[in-house]
Amino acid sequence: MTAPGAEAAPAAGRTPGRGRRVILWRHGQTLWNVERRFQGTTDVPLTETGVAQARRSARLLASLKPDAIVASDLQRAANTAAELAALTGLEVTHDEALRETYAGVWQGLTHDEIVARFGDEYTAWKRGEPVRRGGGELESEVADRAAPVVLRHAEKLPEDGTLLVVSHGGTIRTTIGRLLGLEAHNWESLGGLSNCCWSVLGEGARGWRLLEHNAGTLPEPVLGDDD
Repeated sequence: MTAPGAEAAPAAGRTPGRGRRVILWRHGQTLWNVERRFQGTTDVPLTETGVAQARRSARLLASLKPDAIVASDLQRAANTAAELAALTGLEVTHDEALRETYAGVWQGLTHDEIVARFGDEYTAWKRGEPVRRGGGELESEVADRAAPVVLRHAEKLPEDGTLLVVSHGGTIRTTIGRLLGLEAHNWESLGGLSNCCWSVLGEGARGWRLLEHNAGTLPEPVLGDDD
């Protein structure tokens, strides 16, 4: 019998509900990543290292038993997602709204070339100003197309379900910023993701919370007063 005012213990084999989770996973390495060349919507394939990264990460992420996988249709993301699909048996839903930021004339240029040719534009972007890099998309426009896709698939999850989103560094950062309710000029405060690393959003009482960022190992529970 439970004492007055005390909560009943969960039934054997059950844990209290943790809410839905969204894992945003960046694709594996490409040659343009190595060359520090802006990819944007250019369809660049994975390197052999990138494929190996995807296979390693897929083995970890499969243990989280995702309920659904949605991915950018660009091959570096689609092929990363395929490694997880092969282990889980899930079908991948591809959506072009999850593509990387279109950056016009910046695409194909190295970091040094961008700074040399478009230094003022680059600096303004890093300050958090709304900039159409290379004449392309604003970060807010990327969030406008990508965040609704994530939310739509998250809403289909079962209670305590997990959605795996395979996308690109810039798109993931803007999507996280939008889902957390951050102002666009603060999105740069979220550091970038390494190839085949991921971030985890959890459903909380006040909306989505950032539980892990740029992780390459399985999430650990938070044991402390902030849980």
